[in-house]
Amino acid sequence: MNLITILEKTVSPDKNELEAAQQYLEQAAQTNLPEFLKSLSDVLQHAGNSPVARMAAGLQLKNALTSKDSDIRVQYQQRWLQFPEDIKGYIKKNVLTSLGTETLRPSSAAQCVAYIAVAELPHGCWPELIHLLTQHITDPSSSEMMKEATLEAIGYICQDIDPDVLVTQSNDILTAIVHGMRKDEPSDHVKLAATNALLNSLEFTKANFAKDSERHFIMQVVCEATQSSNTQVSDRTSFNRLGSSNTQVRVASLQCLVKIMSLYYQYMEHYMGPALFAITIEAMKTDVDEVALQGIEFWSNVCDEEVDLAIEASEAEEQGRPPERTSRFYAKGALQYLVPILMQTLTKQEEHDDEDDWNPCKAAGVCLMLMATCCEDDVVPHVLPFVKENIVNPSWRYRDAAVMAFGCILEGPDPCQLKPIVEQAMPMLIELMSDQSVVVRDTVAWTIGRVCELISEAVINENYLKLLLETLVKGLAAEPRVASNVCWAFNSLAEAAYDAADVPNEGAEPQTYCLSDYFEIIVFKLLETTERPDGSQANLRSSAYEALMEMVKNSPSDCYLIVQKTTMIILERLQHVLALEGHIQNTSDRVQYNDLQSLLCATLQSVLRKMTPEDAPKISDAIMTALLQMFSSSSCKSGGVQEDALMAVSTLVEVLGDQFLKYMDAFRPFLALGLKNHAEHQVCIAAVGLTGDICRALGIKVLPYCDEIMAMLLENLGNNNVFRTVKPHILSVFGDIALAIGLEFKKYLEIVLQTLVQASSAQIEKLDYDMVEYLNSLREGCLEAYTGIVQGLKGDQISPSTDVQLVFPYVEHMIEFIKHLAQDPDHSDENIAACAGLIGDLCSAFGKSMLPLLDNEIISDLLTKGRRSKATKTKTLASWATKEVKKLKNAASS
Repeated sequence: MNLITILEKTVSPDKNELEAAQQYLEQAAQTNLPEFLKSLSDVLQHAGNSPVARMAAGLQLKNALTSKDSDIRVQYQQRWLQFPEDIKGYIKKNVLTSLGTETLRPSSAAQCVAYIAVAELPHGCWPELIHLLTQHITDPSSSEMMKEATLEAIGYICQDIDPDVLVTQSNDILTAIVHGMRKDEPSDHVKLAATNALLNSLEFTKANFAKDSERHFIMQVVCEATQSSNTQVSDRTSFNRLGSSNTQVRVASLQCLVKIMSLYYQYMEHYMGPALFAITIEAMKTDVDEVALQGIEFWSNVCDEEVDLAIEASEAEEQGRPPERTSRFYAKGALQYLVPILMQTLTKQEEHDDEDDWNPCKAAGVCLMLMATCCEDDVVPHVLPFVKENIVNPSWRYRDAAVMAFGCILEGPDPCQLKPIVEQAMPMLIELMSDQSVVVRDTVAWTIGRVCELISEAVINENYLKLLLETLVKGLAAEPRVASNVCWAFNSLAEAAYDAADVPNEGAEPQTYCLSDYFEIIVFKLLETTERPDGSQANLRSSAYEALMEMVKNSPSDCYLIVQKTTMIILERLQHVLALEGHIQNTSDRVQYNDLQSLLCATLQSVLRKMTPEDAPKISDAIMTALLQMFSSSSCKSGGVQEDALMAVSTLVEVLGDQFLKYMDAFRPFLALGLKNHAEHQVCIAAVGLTGDICRALGIKVLPYCDEIMAMLLENLGNNNVFRTVKPHILSVFGDIALAIGLEFKKYLEIVLQTLVQASSAQIEKLDYDMVEYLNSLREGCLEAYTGIVQGLKGDQISPSTDVQLVFPYVEHMIEFIKHLAQDPDHSDENIAACAGLIGDLCSAFGKSMLPLLDNEIISDLLTKGRRSKATKTKTLASWATKEVKKLKNAASS
């Protein structure tokens, strides 16, 4: 009874009662968790207990089984599996018998059943569960609550378990789901639970979708569910009051169709004409936002899928083979029907729309963009009449929709076809920047940004450029949402102007460009915009700084004086901001203060990169003093600021080269802080990357600092609290250190080589894409380290060294590692490049002794693949390595 009272107090409005209840429950869980969970399952199972106590018991039980944090979730599952069998059996029996007995929705028992199942099923435990749940649903005597709760349990299981675990039980699961979704099921609650369960089960029903009869049945049930309610509700309040469970069924079944289209596109031809087209078109036209959104999403998915299929077809053609799957061009076929609905939906925007709210109007814009990417030139004639007709419409909604539709189709169609259309439209767009509606001005600014990014030739010409720039500069003083889009337009314009400028030779900086005469005023106005009092709205301050960075980055030689002035302004601002540290009043001030420091650091990097080698040392003392002050401040407790400050130092190292040495003693403690910041792995990665930059810049002069650096790097590799993505960067830096200090690396050689052998032997479960990516980056780090060590110990042509022989005992392992990597189908292009680089270096370091190890089909195939790569670096390294192997063969045969 005491536990029931405590559980009821977990929803108490009295803060003291609530805290006392939570404390009691935490204490009970720590004292004897298995017994505590048994007691909770008793409370949940007893129908005579209050609904609140039962719900709270279920919640506590569920929270002991799962967590949003994936690492904690695994720990909880392992903990559950180690409970005594009798306790697990007792709890499982209680939660199962609780299904369908609760009076509150959603069912707490369903969650408990599901999260025990998610822990047990992958290990072959509780094998009878799915069959039992199916019986609950198909049994004619089961109550509505029983069927609903059971289907909820199935839905939760399907949502959170690895799909492979349930493949063998997909028939039972589908039987249960389809039974709950059938047309003559009287309860919308049951239908909704079943439809949500289907949505979560679609990944592991591949075998069922591959069979015509089963697929037809599933599709029939889903399509029927989309018609669950065709009642149009004009009054939104009454719609929300009704809760409209049949509309929820309709939304959920449309979500199923959206997902089915992504997963099983190749099977959809049979259903598109007779059903899917009509269902989704009807959904798009409805006044109920939730339904309309799914109809639009369906066609967005079709476009996504068909864009991918076009890429696959193009790759197959290049390789001279037929594609594995082919497009049915549904989007092109439906263009004439879809585009009018999408453009009509664009007119349904709200004047004071929250930019974070997703609604049919925004979804229609995205869908139209995808249509343009997918259908290319075919989309233009369907959109242009609407644009021409409505661009001067008296209603701001129609003017805005016309501009939005125009902006949406700028990517996909042939730019040469669009260029004359855009040139014709530019005077009207410039004029609309003064429209009385802020919504229209905002969309116009965005569209001009798209034009600058995608069809820049249409604006970088004397006909419009002066007028456009005057309009954009004026636009920087507009409302934050408009000014923010104007900043983005300057981003694209700066890059386009720089790319279009004449250069003396490839890669050189142009002397001048079409923005030179306007450069100073644009930069001045952007600096002014960064200091607007309303700069925190619509991301304006950061957008203005980003535009400023792009202007500086893409500036020609004749704008250098203004870049110098800008550098001093940014430095002064940084010093001014650092002086404000003591005046911060609250958390909001602190967030804005930290953001501003990060933006100034990023802008500093941009201006530093444009500094000439003669000018950089003149201001480096002032910059380094400011950065050291920033590292010492409490702001650097924020990971973002610390990372940005490290990146700024990295740029300073880049421009100063070995002149950075004079700052090393003062900077060393802060580099160490970054390397030891295990809690924020992005900071640690930035510090590791900076370590490599310093080694490359200082060369042998970094030697006095190497013992300390190596100790920290090796400690990080052995520390389980260091996030895994940091470790490949550390391995790569070993190569940088070896290259920098050459023969002095011998003192670290043995421990580093043993570490690399261990790292290069890492194995992973290949079910997780992120883990495959991690393994590839780990391997790349190992290869770069081996390469740096071989090059560093080999010496150079002027003073070659025999110390490279110290590496020879590990060479066979290196070659085996390369061969293992070559045979892994998931290796990356970067892996091939790094392998080729190491092969070439081993040939030049060890000569003919390499031939028996390298003269084989696996290495030969790897280098052939590298030479055919589209990446220049991979192609170059593979060609060089091939020549080095060939040299050895020629020497051996002569």
